[in-house]
Amino acid sequence: MPVRRRAGLAAALSLCLAAGGSGVAAANQAGAVTWTGLRHLTRVIDLAGPNPQGTILVAANGRLDAMASSGVIQRFAPGYSASAGLEAYIALSSGQHVFGAGCSWPTGDLYALDLSSNPGVTVITPQGRVSRFVALPTQGGLENGITFDLTGRFGHRLLVTSTISLKTTTVYAISCNGQVQVLTRRGPRVEGGMVVAPASFGRFAGDLLSPDEYSGRLYAFAPDGHASVVVQTNFPVGPDTGIESLGVVPANYARALVSDRSYPPDKAHPGDNLILSVTQAALSAAGIRAGEVLAVTEAGASTAVVSCAATCQVRDIGQGPPAAHVEGHVAFSDSNL
Repeated sequence: MPVRRRAGLAAALSLCLAAGGSGVAAANQAGAVTWTGLRHLTRVIDLAGPNPQGTILVAANGRLDAMASSGVIQRFAPGYSASAGLEAYIALSSGQHVFGAGCSWPTGDLYALDLSSNPGVTVITPQGRVSRFVALPTQGGLENGITFDLTGRFGHRLLVTSTISLKTTTVYAISCNGQVQVLTRRGPRVEGGMVVAPASFGRFAGDLLSPDEYSGRLYAFAPDGHASVVVQTNFPVGPDTGIESLGVVPANYARALVSDRSYPPDKAHPGDNLILSVTQAALSAAGIRAGEVLAVTEAGASTAVVSCAATCQVRDIGQGPPAAHVEGHVAFSDSNL
């Protein structure tokens, strides 16, 4: 992932290796499932949805597109633009009420990281209207993660991460009325397609799960900002290499999807400009169940499944095209596209 740095002092790394938090990997089953190209799209970086109409919203090449349940991709929100070289990740509202805020998120509104010199979050309505939603305190970091709290431990707020100098992470919790709370400024380094763990996810239920490609660790942030290691993945680690994309497996879906964008051809994993896909049937055959978390690496789309009950475990289940350069969230389509 290319890094956009802003000047600022790095804080000390804060990390808690909670007892029993890190699981032991089961037998390696790499090759059980394979991500394959579903649609070609230049510089695709993130996916969100489906919305109530079954549409997957797509961030690609500095713009937004909409992929209908038929698989047809059309331009969405022409008034939106972002730098094509930056990862302005996106998150889709499901209309939940925010505890104590006196408001709810509008159903179907899309929220995108604003990676300009004045960082914040942009909102795009289902009709394509674009506006500034909130500014974030300038602290010299890179905004690199966004997701909604669908479980409720964070009050159903919008969560955003910002990492300083590849070392420490600030976690923001944002209400539907635009109020911003800082949960921590001293979290471990994370970035990418983060999610909130479902209620069935053991001791980390409802925590913010975020990956670190440099270490291969999956971290959990509690609402008080405390960070713990959930699991250590088995794949190669490093910049543009380790785990990047997460997705909570739903009860009903047809395909899992992830972005495979292109980079200069001199990179080891230059990317394919594809939306990658794997079917529900293939994942089910590999033993994946609802409530587990898919974790996909940036390099080559190597994939593991993480589950937590009394303990947490990580199991390798497959890979993608060797050249794949994965970005953003894992999304789940309710149609075969």
